[in-house]
Amino acid sequence: MEQLKVIIAGYDQYEGVRVNPSAEVVRMLAEQAAPESGADDDPLHGVDLRIRPVFMPISFGRAWPVLLEAIDDFDPRIVIATGLKRSARSIAMERCAVNLKDANRASGSSESAPAVRREAIDPEGPAAHWTRLPLRSILQAFARDNIPATLSSDAGTYVCNAVFYNLLNWTTAHPGVLAGFASLPPVPDPQVGQTDGLALDQQVRAGWDLVGETVRYYRRPSSSDMLIA
Repeated sequence: MEQLKVIIAGYDQYEGVRVNPSAEVVRMLAEQAAPESGADDDPLHGVDLRIRPVFMPISFGRAWPVLLEAIDDFDPRIVIATGLKRSARSIAMERCAVNLKDANRASGSSESAPAVRREAIDPEGPAAHWTRLPLRSILQAFARDNIPATLSSDAGTYVCNAVFYNLLNWTTAHPGVLAGFASLPPVPDPQVGQTDGLALDQQVRAGWDLVGETVRYYRRPSSSDMLIA
């Protein structure tokens, strides 16, 4: 049986968010056994899947080092990072990471810290990197499972984008590793008045589709799986 190591990363907490899908989905994917459909084309059939969860702080200075340390220790073949997009109502697959960070104040710092204003993430790096995930096949799997999803042009200019950019920048020297980013919607939580979003069990199902289709592409690369523009 082929062993395949996968890192799934999310953020440890968000201010004002009681149910954080970026933490809960990551945790549940690591703790649960992978669902097997029994079908001949099950992408996880015959795979000894090893998933390591990583929980990052929401900080420009600390998020990527936490993820990089886990990557160096675990040596995965697939790295999928996730974050919460508060305005989303579906899973958003991010196409592109831009070489820019721009925020009202420095994340992970005090309120009085200076704002991060239109700075390059890597002054020597390219303007952008494209995802290395098979977006077309992932979206097709979401559709089969009735999971609302969309393509997103980029992950903004906050910490999620910085992690995404640094991750893809890292893969330029590690071409055998597939990596990308998915933005998750809020989980409906009537206790705090959050009625929009996507139920946690659907987001976990989406997580398995995301892992499964990326594993399929890793084992049998095909241009038909890709979707950038």
